[in-house]
Amino acid sequence: MKIIEPTVLLNAKTCQDNIQKIATKARQNGLHFRPHFKTHQSAEISEWFRDVGVTRIAVSSLTMAEYFVDGGWKDITVAFPVNVLEIEKVNRLASQISLNLLIVDEWVLDELSKRLTSEVGIFIKIDVGTRRTGISPNEEEHLETIFEKINHSNLFNFKGFLAHAGHTYSARSHSEIQKIHEDSIDILRKLKAKYESQYPGLEISTGDTPSCSVAEGWEGVDEIRPGNFVFYDVMQTQIGSCELKDIAVALACPIVAKHGDRNEIIVYGGGIHLSKDRMTTRKGQTHFGLPVLLKKDGWELPFDETFVKGISQEHGVIKCGDAFFEKVKVGDVIGVLPVHSCMTVDLFDHYLDFENKKMTKFVYGKSRN
Repeated sequence: MKIIEPTVLLNAKTCQDNIQKIATKARQNGLHFRPHFKTHQSAEISEWFRDVGVTRIAVSSLTMAEYFVDGGWKDITVAFPVNVLEIEKVNRLASQISLNLLIVDEWVLDELSKRLTSEVGIFIKIDVGTRRTGISPNEEEHLETIFEKINHSNLFNFKGFLAHAGHTYSARSHSEIQKIHEDSIDILRKLKAKYESQYPGLEISTGDTPSCSVAEGWEGVDEIRPGNFVFYDVMQTQIGSCELKDIAVALACPIVAKHGDRNEIIVYGGGIHLSKDRMTTRKGQTHFGLPVLLKKDGWELPFDETFVKGISQEHGVIKCGDAFFEKVKVGDVIGVLPVHSCMTVDLFDHYLDFENKKMTKFVYGKSRN
């Protein structure tokens, strides 16, 4: 395997183990598993989900949905509020597959009802505490207005309530994740109990990676939609969702300089490769990723006192412990475990596995229009 520039390395076995773990948990809890493909964005990786029985997926944009339709997926939820400016894409997709849309504002339903040409499923986004977007469960008049508009069109098929407990990302233990999970699904259960007589079969769709990885108690939930779990990352280890050994991607970076006076190395791998997501460790260190030594079939776990201390456009500055600094030289290629794998892999158009297989992925901006 010859690497000469920043490259996303994929540990296929770890990735497949992560998929199997969540698929098994969903099956054991009687949940539909609708994985969010926004993390891996790859038709080839998506086949590993078929292997565990997945038939329904979530994506983060209509353009990404088009990419996966080309890969043969026929039941897709766009887990992002509808952008009515893309109505032509909505109509094209809805004529081909079972397409579910996410509603936060009733005005969007007015626009859709005027211009839709095929039936779509409608999920109402509920804010369970993340405060990013969604309707508060206490906004009963708002919900009733939305239901009235849904009932007004025979092209709207109300599917249920959808939520993302993204505030689990502020958790730092299993118990904190569990508490947020319980509070979130309690909100959703109450909504389901209130409206299921009016809409028999309505579903509750939820599932952030921390909750799906470690939380227990899924009564009343119908489907889960985790995404990051497929790769995990350093942030998820701090949250408590996984261990370092569960991280399935690393950014391969050539070393271009060493500075012995300060135990730092410079790598070809900066903000346009890793993104600028950062985290602060329990020791108070702010970093942009954890360096690892690459092996034939993976990588060693991170070394003590070694972290990416700074990045600019192309440069990565790595503060090294003595052991790591002594093991590497200019011209070597090392790996960096990303703080946020979703953002890192989004910056590339392919993966490379340890059998030297190149796997392509979706790239934003390459619309079929």
